[in-house]
Amino acid sequence: MKMRVGTLVGLIFLVSLLVLPSASASAGGARVVYVATFEGVITSYSVDQFSRYIEIAESNHAEALIIELDTPGGRGDAMQEIIQRIQESKVPVIIYVYPRGAIAASAGTYIALGSHLIAMAPGTSIGACEPILGYSSNGSIVRAPEKIRNFYIAYIKSLAQASGRNETAAELFITEDLSLTPEEALKSQVIEVVADDVNDLLQKANGMRTKIPVAGKGYVTLNFTDARIVKVGPSLKDEVVRYISDPTVAYILINIGILGLIFGFLTPGWHVPETVGAILLVLGVIGLGYFGYNSAGLLLIGLSIIFFIAEALTPTFGLFTVAGIITMVIGGVLLFGGGDEYLIQGSTFSTLRMVIITIALLLGLFFAFGVAAVVRDRKKKAQTGREEMIGETGKVVQDLSPEGMVKIRGELWKAVSRNGETIKAGEVVKVVGMNGLTLIVEKVEEKEVQ
Repeated sequence: MKMRVGTLVGLIFLVSLLVLPSASASAGGARVVYVATFEGVITSYSVDQFSRYIEIAESNHAEALIIELDTPGGRGDAMQEIIQRIQESKVPVIIYVYPRGAIAASAGTYIALGSHLIAMAPGTSIGACEPILGYSSNGSIVRAPEKIRNFYIAYIKSLAQASGRNETAAELFITEDLSLTPEEALKSQVIEVVADDVNDLLQKANGMRTKIPVAGKGYVTLNFTDARIVKVGPSLKDEVVRYISDPTVAYILINIGILGLIFGFLTPGWHVPETVGAILLVLGVIGLGYFGYNSAGLLLIGLSIIFFIAEALTPTFGLFTVAGIITMVIGGVLLFGGGDEYLIQGSTFSTLRMVIITIALLLGLFFAFGVAAVVRDRKKKAQTGREEMIGETGKVVQDLSPEGMVKIRGELWKAVSRNGETIKAGEVVKVVGMNGLTLIVEKVEEKEVQ
């Protein structure tokens, strides 16, 4: 019996040795590729968006991260931060210019050249990287000075050199504003793959070696066999910021905001134009792309505090309170991120979001009731202030001819007779009006006082 038990235990142990490694290998062999989307102008917010995508792929031990890119370019400093984040990534980052009609122009080309692999869909283009400072009043391009051009030429050549891509073509992207089709880019050794869609990309890139080292791993051979695709889309705040980050939209918001402030100051008492103008102006400034999500959130929360203070000082019966609640909620969302953001986990943010909304509503209720109390207090003061002097009676202590002094409720007041008549000291007078701190009085008979 003991022998049988020992044999059974031995068999179980042997089976476990055979099965467990196999199960472990099966679990570890499940490959996943994350596919994210970026569309629009490169701004400081784009750094946060790219970082979020990379963080998600890293935390899930993805085989690779594919970013479908469609951008006309944008800010140089934001572009350099994105490239640095890509090159620090623990998973390979593949830039895929997609869908048909998409472009990777200007800053988008640099980002592509700084990635581990570049792919393009048919009907797309890459290049046109000449640095500019902006546009003049007549719409013409203001080209960057030679010093800046030389810096970006050296920078794009270093990116191409580090990845073994075509340095000459990279330089021409700037010096001649060269643009390439997918076929031309592949032939010129600027990109590695031309693919119709993500599945085609995975099939063609399978077995390829990354063009630059993956942080902590060196060069990596991509293995997309039986890989599962997981889509990662931009969050709601990414979409909103992408819309207001459009240079045209940001410019319109700023101008409407300024006009609203001017109109509000010229028509005091209404408060709607300056309230709307202030919000649009701040959104326009945020849309210029000089802020990250954190700074933009703090700016909006600061604006909400200004609205609350304005409501307390100049009650608008809830207008500033509503504006304060809206800007505080939006600012809180931008400050702390959203679901699956790299700043805060989704579960944590669900709770935090409710806290943000609750605090904003409580502040709104506080100011709403506070304003009501202030209004009531002001009405009460109107009944007990100087206006209450109208109709009061007292005695003349210094002849009114027509000015003099009267005593009313134990206080001495400067007074003037209503019709310019002389009223002797000791006579009884009644207040019929006020001119500043001077009472306007008229003589009354003693019996009228009684």
